[in-house]
Formats: sequence, structure tokens, C-alpha cells
Amino acid sequence: MTRLSVNINKIATIRNARGGNMPNVVQFAIDCERFGAQGITVHPRPDERHITTEDTYAIAKIVKTEYNIEGYPDARYMKLISDIKPTQATLVPDGPDVLTSNAGWDTEKHQAFLSETLQEISSIGVRTSVFIEPNKHWIELAKKAGADRIELYTGPYAEAFTKDPNAAIAHYLDAIDFAVSIGLEINAGHDLNQENVRFFKQAVRQLDEVSIGHALISDALYLGIENTIQRYLYLLRD
Repeated sequence: MTRLSVNINKIATIRNARGGNMPNVVQFAIDCERFGAQGITVHPRPDERHITTEDTYAIAKIVKTEYNIEGYPDARYMKLISDIKPTQATLVPDGPDVLTSNAGWDTEKHQAFLSETLQEISSIGVRTSVFIEPNKHWIELAKKAGADRIELYTGPYAEAFTKDPNAAIAHYLDAIDFAVSIGLEINAGHDLNQENVRFFKQAVRQLDEVSIGHALISDALYLGIENTIQRYLYLLRD
């Protein structure tokens, strides 16, 4: 079974554009779970341009499924993980000026930093995931650093999918088989949508979780959030 974790950053973006508390991010997270989402993902960036630190703590109080907090593991992020103890901490290599997560970790270059960070997170009982590209060498080093899971950066897959789905997925399959063989679990995220997520799911039988935000929230503008979540759950069925 592949779990659907809904990234609700875009709801906070809409709220922040006007100020106040509409839409209500906490209520939206509650509703996503009520409509079938099997996890809630947030990425509280330092500039708080969408999810804020306050949001991150508030959502922690209401999540009944799995709570996934993404981010660059600076002191601010590590305090959130230590205080909240979410189900999963997903480490991304974004600097504060990056618009969206558009590259995975170079786990060779950052091996010592990741090893120390992953050990600290694991010591408090939080599952770890490293955002990474389908590079077997980097994946092997993510395992060596202590990661429980990898989250595959699927931006290149989504971009190539419209031209040749089989070619788009080929590089991922080899990397995923290797990752599973060395004991890693598999997440995926970035630019997955209704058009390409089913093909990815069917090709990757070992897929544990997808985190989808931008496309899912965009679909919800037309279809409503309940209907949209149900559509994605249908596409992710075995």
C-alpha cells in the first residue's frame, strides 16, 4: 500500500497572501485526513512564506495519521523535530533562497553532516527520510549515513513523462531496486500529479509514500478537496 501524504503548504500561501486565518490551515489538515489522506506534510521555511513555525506546532496537535516535516536541518528545523517528534523528518538540501525543492542531497559531499543529523533525529524516535535523486552511489551513502527512507526527487520523471513514460521511469527503477536491496524504504515527491502518479505507482511496487502538494491543491480548486483526495487514493491503489 502506498500512502498519500498531502502537502498543505499552498493553503498557507493563500492565507498569507491576505492575512488573517482564511483558509484555516489547521482545519484544512483535519479535513484532508477526514477525506482519506494518510498523512500530512509541511515544509516550514525560514522566511515563513507559507507554513509558519506556529502552524507547524498547531498541526502537530491534530494529526491522527502521519506527520511529515520537511526542511533543511538547521537549528530551527531541528528544534521543531525535537519538540514535536513527528512520524517522519524529511531532510532536503534547500537553502533559504530556494523557491521549491529542485534537487536532492549530494550525500558524498554532505556525508558527515547527514550522519550526525540523522543520528540525532533517530535518537528521539523519529523516522528519517533523505530527499535524493536516483543515483545509486548517493543512495548507498544515504543508507550509510543512517537514513530509514529516501524520498526520490521526481521532478525529472514528471518532465520526461509527457514524452516517453517508459524512458522517464527507467532510471528510477534501477535505483529503487538497489535502494530496497540495501534496506531502504521508498518515498517519492515533486511534480507528481493525476497524469503521472499512476504510472509511477504501477512501475514501483515498493513505493511506501508519495507527498503531493502543488498539483493536488491545484486540482482541488476545480474538483474540491474531498473528491481530489479520493482520486489520488484511487490512482495509488495496488
